[in-house]
Amino acid sequence: MIQQLPTETKPTVIYPDSDGQPMSDNTKQFRWIVIIKENLEILFANNPDVFVAGDLLWYPVEGDNKTRIAPDAMVVFGRPKGDRGSYKQWEENNISPQVVFEILSPGNRLKEMTKKLLVYQQYGVEEYYIYDPDEVELTGLIRSENRLEEIEDINGWISPRLGIKFELTSDTLEIYRPDGQRFLTSIELDGLREQERQRAEEERQRAEEERQRAEDAIEQLEEERQRYQALIALLREKGIDPEQL
Repeated sequence: MIQQLPTETKPTVIYPDSDGQPMSDNTKQFRWIVIIKENLEILFANNPDVFVAGDLLWYPVEGDNKTRIAPDAMVVFGRPKGDRGSYKQWEENNISPQVVFEILSPGNRLKEMTKKLLVYQQYGVEEYYIYDPDEVELTGLIRSENRLEEIEDINGWISPRLGIKFELTSDTLEIYRPDGQRFLTSIELDGLREQERQRAEEERQRAEEERQRAEDAIEQLEEERQRYQALIALLREKGIDPEQL
């Protein structure tokens, strides 16, 4: 009698899609997360191989559901767009996010940022930007070999990966796309959409007025042609040759 030995099976590892933490602590932090994430999506809308996400859990190591982090915004070059419950790096051709953003809040300070820095540094992030909207302070770090090192002069800095430019004013951070267009809030974007709608309506009205003027001119020319033909006919009835006049 042959006894079959039981095969060893690996336990199933669960990778939760939520860490139970809120996306933001206040409206200002949430607004900046949305501005950066949405404008980055707009910037790369026509590139199918750039994935942009906000507050999405990233698991860098297969089999390890404890090592995880949720950047406020992240950009991954080389991965397709699409919905994900989390970013499991081993299912994404082992491509780590190249650029991450964190927006500070009163409850999210030095200890948390240091912890995140170590994770980002270890798992391949190339650019790491931290913005404090209360203090209007921007910190940028860029990879140099195996370390993320601080960018000395961040004001006017252009991201090598994204091509966007950071400019600090006295009261806010302004971010510019490679074409010079400023990152806008959803309200500003809607305002531009309304302006475009109004301009399109004005152009439609102008085109309609031009069409009507053209039709009026054609109608007037036709009336004049008919009057001219009537005059010619009248002269001929009276025995007058119009060509001799």
